[in-house]
Amino acid sequence: MKPKTIYLMLCFAGALLPYWQFIPWVVHNGLNLPLFVRELFVNRISAFFGMDVLVSAVVLVVFLRVESARLNIRRRWLPVLAVLTVGVSLGLPMFLYMRELRMEQPKTLGNSAM
Repeated sequence: MKPKTIYLMLCFAGALLPYWQFIPWVVHNGLNLPLFVRELFVNRISAFFGMDVLVSAVVLVVFLRVESARLNIRRRWLPVLAVLTVGVSLGLPMFLYMRELRMEQPKTLGNSAM
């Protein structure tokens, strides 16, 4: 199986699995951000995972900007939007999928850095 196909399947998993937990919480609590943050950091273990994901999201957004500019990837804002609306679980495989698509394109004169 091609990496591109794997990344696309991971996009679906990365969107569905987090929302499988989040949507029932929102239905029960509404968009109560103070409660969300309180529950995210309710103990040291959940805070560990929360901080890990936040730091990973910042690192990913920096990487997205650098790598997409270097490879001249179009619609580079889509993975950033995915990180902001779903998380790293969607943003990273989406970018890797887009990167594979770009790497499949023939090299052009203006993009000899690939």
